[in-house]
Amino acid sequence: MGISPESLAAMIPPDFTLGVATAAFQIEGAPAEDGRGPSGWDAFAAEPGRIVNGDTADVACDHYHRMVDDVGLIEALGVDSYRFSLSWPRIQPDGRGAANPAGIGFYDRLLDELLERGISPMCTLYHWDTPLPLEGAGGWLNRETAYRLADFAEIAASAFGDRVHRWVTVNEPTTVALNGYGLGIHAPGHPGLFDAVPAAHHLVLAHGLSLQALRGANVAGEIGITNVYSPVVAAREGFINARLVELFDVLHNGMFSDPVLLGRYPDVNPLLMPFLHYLTDVSGEDLAIMSQPLDFYGLNYYFPTRIAPGPGPSTGPDAVPEGLPDHKLEDTADLPFHITGWAQYERTGFGWPVAPDYLAVALTEMARRYPGLPPVFITEGGASFQDVVVRDALTGEPSIADVQRINYLADHLASAIGATSRGGPAEAIDLRGYYVWTLMDNFEWAAGYSQRFGLVYVDFETQQRIPKSSYRWLQDVVSLRAEDLSIGSR
Repeated sequence: MGISPESLAAMIPPDFTLGVATAAFQIEGAPAEDGRGPSGWDAFAAEPGRIVNGDTADVACDHYHRMVDDVGLIEALGVDSYRFSLSWPRIQPDGRGAANPAGIGFYDRLLDELLERGISPMCTLYHWDTPLPLEGAGGWLNRETAYRLADFAEIAASAFGDRVHRWVTVNEPTTVALNGYGLGIHAPGHPGLFDAVPAAHHLVLAHGLSLQALRGANVAGEIGITNVYSPVVAAREGFINARLVELFDVLHNGMFSDPVLLGRYPDVNPLLMPFLHYLTDVSGEDLAIMSQPLDFYGLNYYFPTRIAPGPGPSTGPDAVPEGLPDHKLEDTADLPFHITGWAQYERTGFGWPVAPDYLAVALTEMARRYPGLPPVFITEGGASFQDVVVRDALTGEPSIADVQRINYLADHLASAIGATSRGGPAEAIDLRGYYVWTLMDNFEWAAGYSQRFGLVYVDFETQQRIPKSSYRWLQDVVSLRAEDLSIGSR
């Protein structure tokens, strides 16, 4: 805790990318202004009780109208790169057919703005906003959706392939499949539990097909995928607990990374096959598409997972805070396990453990599981806290002293860089960068506006942007790093 900006800047390798990340649905707003069609998330948010406080993303951060100023915030921050996503329904409203010129135009302007300011674009094709007509036809439970994303990739490649430096095909297929089609706490709200496994397969297939489309179009940038990774441990010892850890590890990690990096699904204990039987009937052709070589691998890390048998507590120190969508996971009696708490760790506003040491564990596990892993970017890392705006008694100027977020980012960056440079198993990983989630407070999916992850505070009533202390801190780290590089080059 408390690593100084000077010490952290000195740790960062010369060619290491520092960036910030956002997603279209969470920040853009303007749902139909330029011909954008509705997404599955628009429909989900319109259903009573789905989103905390009944929030919607109709306005969000109004980034659609404030994009130039928001890029100015990135430039002033000084980071190397900006990871954003394309709104599939803004560019292709029905999820098939011709592109919407107005949608293309918005991202043309964004890319040109970034490049003029010297900010490297990392573009995500799919960050969860499935066009509603495709969702209505089965969404990711329908294999055809994978082919429609590949068609969208061709449109994006034609429009932006000369200016995007790195492409992410699919963001966190784990979260889409498990939360959207397994538990039903995200769009489309399909509580299918283990019947959601086909959605997972189709999402990774979509990655492979989209990668083919991008390469077929000869885009200039590198291509990868982003998966969220969570180290899994048992809350107590025993044979059953070990099997449940294995099950969750397959469902959350291996089911998404093994086919991409090894060309196969995980080998699992036969006792677990009733839950995972779908994975035994997968064609070699699909696996070949899913496992094409990557230019980089994106790793999102937020927290480790601690597993115990049976349904979980609704109250007490091991429960997720009441009122958040993740709380519903604790009440799912049909699951053979539940996620339990970590007494030794501080919690974020979401109830997630703050465990930077487990980022090193995640990188170590990845290195051991996947020899020959391509270069890795941590494409998301960050935390929500209950930020408080304080106004100066004399000037009225607002400020937000988010010390917890500063400590979170400093400790996680130090953990990642240290793990991959100090001689352990994770040193085999070529770690190329870290993207902070997120640039500014936004619509945080089923949690609505109740969780703030941003370096910049957003007043959702006035749309005022207020850089937090963490923003100033990262500015300092970037500036000090530049000084170190300048001195080292003399």
